[in-house]
Amino acid sequence: MRRAAILLLACLGSGPLALAAQEHQHELSAEEIGSVHFLTSCSKTVELSFDRAVALLHSFQYEQAMKAFSEIAIQDPTCAMAQWGVAMSHYHGLWRNGDTAAGRAALEKAKAIATANPNATPREVAYLDALAEIYYQDGKDSALHDRAFEAKMGAVQAAYPADSEAAIFHALTLYITAPKTDKTFANQRKCGEILEPLFNLQPHHPGVAHYIIHCYDNPVLAEKGLGAARMYAKIAPVSAHANHMPSHLFTRVGLWDESIRSNQRSEKLATEAEASSTNGEARDQRLHAMDYLAYAYLQSGRVKEAQAVLVELNSLASVAGLTLTGDYAIAAIPARCTIELGNWKQASELQVRKEGVPWAQAITWVAIGEGSARSGNLDRAAQAEQTLAFLVSTIAKQNNAYWSNQVEVQRREVAAWIAEKGGKSSDSIAIMRSAAELEETMDKDAVTPGPVTPCREMLAELLLLENHPRESLTEYEAVLKVAPNRFNAVYGAARSAEASGNGAVARSYFKKLAAISP
Repeated sequence: MRRAAILLLACLGSGPLALAAQEHQHELSAEEIGSVHFLTSCSKTVELSFDRAVALLHSFQYEQAMKAFSEIAIQDPTCAMAQWGVAMSHYHGLWRNGDTAAGRAALEKAKAIATANPNATPREVAYLDALAEIYYQDGKDSALHDRAFEAKMGAVQAAYPADSEAAIFHALTLYITAPKTDKTFANQRKCGEILEPLFNLQPHHPGVAHYIIHCYDNPVLAEKGLGAARMYAKIAPVSAHANHMPSHLFTRVGLWDESIRSNQRSEKLATEAEASSTNGEARDQRLHAMDYLAYAYLQSGRVKEAQAVLVELNSLASVAGLTLTGDYAIAAIPARCTIELGNWKQASELQVRKEGVPWAQAITWVAIGEGSARSGNLDRAAQAEQTLAFLVSTIAKQNNAYWSNQVEVQRREVAAWIAEKGGKSSDSIAIMRSAAELEETMDKDAVTPGPVTPCREMLAELLLLENHPRESLTEYEAVLKVAPNRFNAVYGAARSAEASGNGAVARSYFKKLAAISP
C-alpha cells in the first residue's frame, strides 16, 4: 500500500497529494518524506515512527528528526537506537555546525541503554561504535574523526551486507571525508558505486537520491546524477532541503529554469517551517535556497528577479542560531547582485556582517575590494586586500587550509584589480592567473552554488581589456567547460570572439546567450 501511494505521488508530481503535504499538520507519511525501513530491536509500536525519523535525518531535516527520535525515546525508553538518532541529528558532517556536546550526551545514553538491554543487537552496537568515533574527546582534528567514522561505517556495511541503511550512511561518510583538493573525485565515485544500485532497488528512499546528488555535485560527475536530482523532490515533497538539493546539479550543468523552480519551492517550505523552528535551521535553509535562486536568476539574465531576492534578504528580521549556511548566503547574495551586474560603487559600499564566520566576511570584503578598485577608490580597495590577508592568517591559525586558501584566492583577485587600475596590466594578469590556478586546485563547498565570479572568468576579462581577445576567448571557454551557461562567461566569449575577428563563433555565443535568457 505504501509503495503504491509513493508511485502515485511520483506520477502526480505537484498534484493533490503534494499540495496537501504543504500543510504539515499531521504525522508525516512516506508519501511526503520518502520510504525508509530501518530495522531495530525497539518496540514494534515505534517502528513506523522510527522509519519516519530516519527519513527526516536522510534529508538533513535535523530539527524535525531530533524531535522525532526524542519522542520515540520517551515512548520506548529501552530503544538505544532512538538516542543514536538524536546523536546523528547533532552530527552535521558537511558543515561541522552541530551541537557536539548534546550529540555526545545522546550517544552515551544510547550506549548505556544498549548495555542494559539484552535485546540490543550486535548490529545496533556496531552503529553506536561507529558514531562514537565522531564524539571522542581526544583533541584531534574533526576531519580525523570523520575519517574514522567512515572506516567504521564501511566495516558495518561489510559485516551486514543485507543492511542497505549501513551502505547508505557509509556512502554519505565517503562524501563528507572527500578531500576538496582531489580532482579525481575518488570518494565521490565510490559513493556512487554504492548508491546507484540501491537507487534502482529503492527509488523512493530519500537518502539514496540525496547522497547521489551530493556525491555527484562536481563538474565531472554532475550529469550522472540528474536522474536522482529530478526524483528527490518527488520522494520528499515536504522537505525544504529535498526541494533545494536538485539545484546543486542543475547549477553544475547550467539548467537555470530547473534550478529556479527547485529553489522557489524550497524557499517557500523553509519559510513556512520558520514558524515552528526553535533554532536557526529553517532560516538557514531559506537563505541557502535564496542564494542559489539569486545565482540562477543572474545566470539566466533575470536581473529584476535577482534584485528582488536581495530586497527580500534585506527585509528579513534577524534570527538567532544561524550557521555557516546562512552566514554565507547573507554575504553572497548582495555580493553577487553587485559584482555580477557591474555595480562597482554599490559593491564598494557593502557592509560587512560582523556576526558571520570569517570566510563569509571575506565574501563581502572581496566584493568591496573589486568594487572599490573598479570604481577608482584604490585606498578602499587596498584596505579590503589587507583585511583579506588578515582573514587568511586568522583562518590558517584555525587549521582550516581549505577556507584559508579560498580567502587567499579572493585576496589575489582584489590585488589583481588594484594592479590593473594602477596601470600595471602585466602584474594584474599574472596575479589573477595565480588566483585562478589556486582556485582550481579546490572544488567548491556544498554551502555555495559557486564563487561570485570564477577567477578564470576575471582573467579572461583582464585579457580582453588589455586587447588579447584570442587568449581571452580561450579562458572564457575554459570557464564554460566547468560552469556551463554562466551568463557573463557566455557574453564574454561572444565579445572576445568578435574582437578577434571570429564572427561565426561570436554569433554562436550570442545565440546561446539568447537561449539561456528568458
